[in-house]
This record gives sequence, C-alpha cells and structure tokens, in this order.
Amino acid sequence: MTEPHVPQAKPFTVEEGHRRIRSFVLRQGRFTDAQQRAFDELWPRFGLDYTGAPRDFDAAFGRSAPRILEIGFGNGEALRFAAANDPARDYIGIEVHAPGVGRLLNALAADGTTNARVYHHDAVEVLENEVADGALQEVRIYFADPWHKKKHHKRRIVQPAFAQMLVRKLTPGGLLHLATDWEGYAEHMWDVLDATPGLVNRAGPRGHVPRPEWRPETHFEKRGLKLGHGVWDLLYDRVG
Repeated sequence: MTEPHVPQAKPFTVEEGHRRIRSFVLRQGRFTDAQQRAFDELWPRFGLDYTGAPRDFDAAFGRSAPRILEIGFGNGEALRFAAANDPARDYIGIEVHAPGVGRLLNALAADGTTNARVYHHDAVEVLENEVADGALQEVRIYFADPWHKKKHHKRRIVQPAFAQMLVRKLTPGGLLHLATDWEGYAEHMWDVLDATPGLVNRAGPRGHVPRPEWRPETHFEKRGLKLGHGVWDLLYDRVG
C-alpha cells in the first residue's frame, strides 16, 4: 500500500531547559483504505490545519460556545462519545497517529456531528500558537503514554512547564481531567499538578475520583479492571 496522503504531524513534545523532547514514539500502524478516504473526503469538514497563528474557533465551528480540548485522543472513542452527548459545547481533538485520526473522521461523519474538529499535529505547538489564553473550558488527557522506565520519565507530557501552560489556556473555573491506568504515572501527575499554582485537586491533595460519566469506559479499561488493574481519574480546577 502506498504511503497515506495526510497532513503531516509531529509527536507531542515537552520542554527540558531549552531542548524539546518527544513525549512518545510515533508509530502509525496500518492505514486502511477507509481511513485514507476519510482524510481525502472528510478533512475539509472536520480537520484543522496547523498554521502556527492564533485560531478563530468561532469561525471554525460557526458559533461561539464553550470549548473542550482532548490531547491524544487515540481512536477517538471518548471524543466521539462526548461530542454526541454534549451538543451545546464544542470539542477539539489533537492526535498524531494518522489511523486514529482517520477512524475518528469516519465516526464523526457517521454520527452527523457538527461540534467536533480535529488536529493532526503536535499538541504543545497547537496550544502554544493556536489556542488563546483562557479559551478552553476543559482540557482532557486520557491514558497518555506513561513511559514506564525511570530514564524516560522526562518524556511524559505532564511536566511543570506544560502544566503551567494548561493553566493559562483554561478559563478561570475551567477543568483539567486526566486518566491513567498506571499508578506510577498517577503519582507523577500528583507530584507535578498538586504543585502547580492555579490548579486545585478536586479530590484533595493526591486524590482521585471514580470515572466521571462524561468519560466512557474503554474496552481495554474494562479488560484491565477485570484483571485487577487500577484506573485513576484526576480532576483539577483552574482557580485564581
């Protein structure tokens, strides 16, 4: 099969001094004909091309509404569910894996969704350059790569500088929702986020909550729970 003709993406990056490091390895996987057609036919409808300039989201959605951003949406299951069940708000998804983006484009079209748009690009660059400060009511990061090995912990997307940027992008009273099935990553996120000015853990320091109704339980999550694995949902309110 030929290489897919899709908008180019780069992996999410985090800051380490003045050097940027990738937050995960880009593995595109198998790209199906249906996913290729999704990019060819549906990208003009749902896709947002990265320009590096502030984005007019009112123009992109054709209305003014509260906005929720999901970083690293994978196959788009949670974003699809949220957009379909919350039509009063607009949803923006960012993902670098082309097969997952193509899968979500097809799903949004099948649902007749009008309140979702998608980036196929580096999440940090989108936030830095296209999202205005205070523009987001919520930011969601579900099951990000935990980078298990200690030497790779610096690659985790949740880092102090990244957390400080999220505070700026959230409107006062906004919400940051993270979920992980790796206890070590939950510990890391508590270390970073509990110490970030402007964020308050809704469940108290180093606290977590049961899965909120707006986050669907995934197939892999159900399987993990049956095996006795834990899942941690962390909710942080933007204050001040």
